[in-house]
Amino acid sequence: MECVTWLSHKFIMHGWLWNLHEDHHNKKPATIFEKNDTFFIIFAIPSILLFGLGTYVSSLHLLFFIGLGILLYGIAYFLVHDVFIHQRFKLFTRSNNFYLRALRKAHKKHHKHLDKHHGECFGMLWVPIKYFRDELKRS
Repeated sequence: MECVTWLSHKFIMHGWLWNLHEDHHNKKPATIFEKNDTFFIIFAIPSILLFGLGTYVSSLHLLFFIGLGILLYGIAYFLVHDVFIHQRFKLFTRSNNFYLRALRKAHKKHHKHLDKHHGECFGMLWVPIKYFRDELKRS
């Protein structure tokens, strides 16, 4: 799923659906919802369809488990991206974990670019080695 995330983030969110993702990079203070939140619905649709098809074809068809994988990745995305990284809910504010610090730093680097071009770090859970090196120097 991380590969799918990277590709969809780079070529869909920073591509032809930038108009939905742009407000995520150019946040205005005190907004509860962003147009970017539409992607929760967009990515939930294949998951729901695969659950339905997977149970229609047979009791537990492979399609069901692909839908389950999309759902579980969506939950991880919400917890890691919205809760931990962007602090949309004030939980996990004092984590000092090596991996999580590198993850947050890579995401901040991604948000340094306010337009759809010249971006980097498009994945969510995979962190480029250079951010771990930065954390090693810091420790």
